[in-house]
Amino acid sequence: MKTICFYFQVHQPFRLRRYRFFDIGEHHNYFDEFANRSIMRKVAEKCYLPTNQLMLDLINEFGSRFKIAYSISGTALDQFEMYAPDVIASFKRLAETGCVEFLAETYSHSLSALKDRKEFENQVAAQSKRVEELFGVKPKTFRNTELIYSDEIGAMVADLGFKAMLTEGAKHILGWKSSNYLYTNAINPKLKLLLKNFRLSDDIAFRFSNRDWSEWPLTAEKYVSWLRNIESRDEIVNLFMDYETFGEHQWAETGIFNFMHAFPRMVFSDGTFEFLTPSEAADKHQPVSVLHVPHPISWADEERDLTAWLGNDLQDEAFNNLYSLAGKVEKISDADIQRDWRYLQTSDHFYYMCTKWFSDGDVHKYFNPYDTPYDAFINFMNILSDFSLRVNNISQLEGFNQIEPGEVDNVISILEARIKELQKIQNKTQKKKSIESKSDKPKKTVTKSKKTDVDTVVKKTPKKKVLPKTKAAKTTVSINKKKK
Repeated sequence: MKTICFYFQVHQPFRLRRYRFFDIGEHHNYFDEFANRSIMRKVAEKCYLPTNQLMLDLINEFGSRFKIAYSISGTALDQFEMYAPDVIASFKRLAETGCVEFLAETYSHSLSALKDRKEFENQVAAQSKRVEELFGVKPKTFRNTELIYSDEIGAMVADLGFKAMLTEGAKHILGWKSSNYLYTNAINPKLKLLLKNFRLSDDIAFRFSNRDWSEWPLTAEKYVSWLRNIESRDEIVNLFMDYETFGEHQWAETGIFNFMHAFPRMVFSDGTFEFLTPSEAADKHQPVSVLHVPHPISWADEERDLTAWLGNDLQDEAFNNLYSLAGKVEKISDADIQRDWRYLQTSDHFYYMCTKWFSDGDVHKYFNPYDTPYDAFINFMNILSDFSLRVNNISQLEGFNQIEPGEVDNVISILEARIKELQKIQNKTQKKKSIESKSDKPKKTVTKSKKTDVDTVVKKTPKKKVLPKTKAAKTTVSINKKKK
C-alpha cells in the first residue's frame, strides 16, 4: 500500500511598522500592532478555524485512517495567543485525536541555519518546548524554514536527535530520481528525508483556482486518478503546502473546502493508498539512497534556491548586519531585547527585499506590504540601527553582570591593584606640584649698595609696635572674670 503524507506549514510574521530615520533612538516600537491583529483575525476566520474544523470532521469520520501533520512557527503561536486564542483551542482539539503530528522548526521561521548554529539550536529548542507545552507532544520530525536544506543542515538536525526531516524534491538535485521514495542525509545516514512532490502539491496550493490552467477545474476524483497513475514502484507521495492554501490563498468560493472534504473518501475508495504522518512514514519505509545536497535548496520559486531571501545586495547587507549582533544579544538577559531579536530574524523581512520580477515576481509582489524592495530595506535597517544602539548600551551596562561567581575574587584583586597604582600616580603628581609651587616663590636678595652684614640689616629694621588689646578682647576677659 502506498503512502500519502499530508503536511501543512502554519506561519505568520510580526509585521514591522513604518519606522523613519528620525525615530532611531526615540522609541523602540517596531511592530505594527494593528496590522498583525487585523491580519491574524482575518486569516483565522477565513482559514485556520474553518480548516481545522474540516480536518477534525474528517478525522471523526475516518478515524485513525486519516492523518495529517503541522509545523507551526513560534511567531504564529505567539500571535494565536495574543489575537486568536480560539485557534489555539482548535489545534488542541486536533492534537487530542492522536491523528496529528506536530513538527519542530525554528521559533521565528528564521534563516539561522545558514548563519549561526547556536542560534539555530536555541530556536529549535524553544519552538519544540512551546509545542509540547501547548499540545502535549514532543516533535520527532523537523522541518526547516521554507524547507531549506543542505547536507550540513541535515547533519545539524540529526545531531539534535530528530529521526526525519522534510525538504523539497528539487529537480536539479534529484535528476532522474523520484521524490516518491525515502532518502537519507549524506553526512549522517540516520536522518531520513521526505521529499515534497512539488507538481502534485502545487496543483492544489497554486493552480487550483487558475482558470487558465488546462486542468481547471480540479476535482477530487481527477486528482486521485493522478495519484493512482504514478509509477507502480513508488512508495510515498508527500503533499506539502501552506495551510493558508485553504480559504486564504484559495478562497472558499473556489471550492477548495469541498475538494478537501471529498479527497479522503476518494483515496479510500479502492485501498491503494493510506495516510501516514511524517514520522510514521519514516518508520515504515526504507531509504533507497543517499541524497547529496551540497548547496542549500528550498521550496520557493522556480529555482528552488535561496534567492527569495538572500542573494541581492539589500538582502545580504541586512542579513549580515543582523547576525553580527548575535554574540552580544546572547549575553543580554533583557526580555524585550530577546523578543525583538527573534522577531527581527523572521525570513519574511528578507523576502520583502527580493528583486526578482521575472518567473516568480507576482508571488513576491502579492505577499509584499512595501511598494518596493528598497522601501523594505530602508525600513528594516532603520529598525536594526535602533536595535543595535539598544544592544550596545545594555551590553556596556551589563558588562560586570556577566562575570561568573568564581571570577568575583579575581576581579576584585585586579581592581584593588589598579586602585593602588592610581593612588601612587596621584601621590607623585601631588609631590611634583608641591615642589613646583615652592620654586615659583620670589627669593629675597641683598643689593651691593647696602651693607651685607646681617646684624646691621637687623639693627636697621624698625621694631614692630605692639597694638593695644581691642575692646572685644577686654570684654571677653571681664566676662571670664565674672564667671569665676
